[in-house]
Amino acid sequence: MEQIYIDTAKILKAISDPKRLKIVDMLSCHAQCANKLQEAFAITQPTLSHDMKVLVESGLVLDRRDGKHIFYTLNPDALGELHTIMGTIFKKKKRCFADQ
Repeated sequence: MEQIYIDTAKILKAISDPKRLKIVDMLSCHAQCANKLQEAFAITQPTLSHDMKVLVESGLVLDRRDGKHIFYTLNPDALGELHTIMGTIFKKKKRCFADQ
């Protein structure tokens, strides 16, 4: 049970940065190549690498190498878990998620 709080906190921490939250928004439309993300934000490759590492390590984003390119997508399993726990926590109810 505690692991779900740890995993959720990791994701929330990852998207607490406005730039990373915008990256997640962009990935919600479709997979993005690292080069396109770098251009969209006008940032250096090391800066993008750091942000993507945080998102991938949180479990929210998946990466896939195709030749020289790295593509990023949202992890549907992590999204589902995040949606479930946040929906449960913020819904008016008689029992807490922690009570389950």
